[in-house]
Amino acid sequence: MITGSSGIEFYWWLPVLVASIISSFTSIGGLSGAFILLPFQISVLGFTGPAVSPTNLLFNVVAIPSGVYRYVREKRMVWHITWAVIIGTVPGVFIGAFIRIRFLPDPRTFKLFVACVLGYIGYRLIRDILRKNPNKFGKFNGEFVVKNSSLTLKHVSFDFLGKKYHASTMVLFLVSFVVGIIGGTYGIGGGAIIAPFLVTVLKLPVHTIAGASLMGTLVTSIVGVIFYTWLGMSGASAGMNVQPDWILGLLFGIGGSIGMYLGARTQKFLPEKFIKAVIAMAILIVVVKYVVEFFSRVP
Repeated sequence: MITGSSGIEFYWWLPVLVASIISSFTSIGGLSGAFILLPFQISVLGFTGPAVSPTNLLFNVVAIPSGVYRYVREKRMVWHITWAVIIGTVPGVFIGAFIRIRFLPDPRTFKLFVACVLGYIGYRLIRDILRKNPNKFGKFNGEFVVKNSSLTLKHVSFDFLGKKYHASTMVLFLVSFVVGIIGGTYGIGGGAIIAPFLVTVLKLPVHTIAGASLMGTLVTSIVGVIFYTWLGMSGASAGMNVQPDWILGLLFGIGGSIGMYLGARTQKFLPEKFIKAVIAMAILIVVVKYVVEFFSRVP
């Protein structure tokens, strides 16, 4: 047993094992898995309080680069979507951190709102999975790489498998801003919302959005860790411990790094519906958790 900087005791191999298993599945859909690690830390490790949020963000910082590297190497990183997401989420992270400390000691109602939003996105994702899709990858012409990516104030566009895709730049900014607030508040990075939104609402191919979603989560998590650490060191946290548990976060990150690489490496071999099913399952986990906590009056 070892003791983290937050005082939580755990076996060193447990966070490594749990994070590697979770991330190997969630990373294929552009999700880091932090939203699943959060309830694990609270329920299994007994790690409660605001410090659990920056610890989750620290996990993202350590774990995500290996997955991003793989998507970049395979030329399936849509950089212009990535920048649009980053520009929108970074300001939201600052706001979310202040909200978590100042206004949400009992965030039950806000969690219910998040559950409703995710529930709707999950419904659309499941409906899309069940719908017969005539556009199978085998009927497209082109390499399994992203080409001709561009960004204007009006839209983001790119080519993939012989087809051109478009997304509204302003919609990306606004949604990313809201996601940044939620991610900064709960330490989930935002990928659990951004990835399914890109797939279900903007109709972008799932094999192209994973890298952008992870990269956006990585940047906002770095900002979040720095900001939470500054709040703790400056005394602006109203006496609460808001600095990450460095030992626990790093061990989670090591395991997550292994899982992220494996997930990104195998994604292109998996069918689109399977990847969407993984995202849908991950969303349902969060929705059920938040709804149960609301009605059972768990903070």
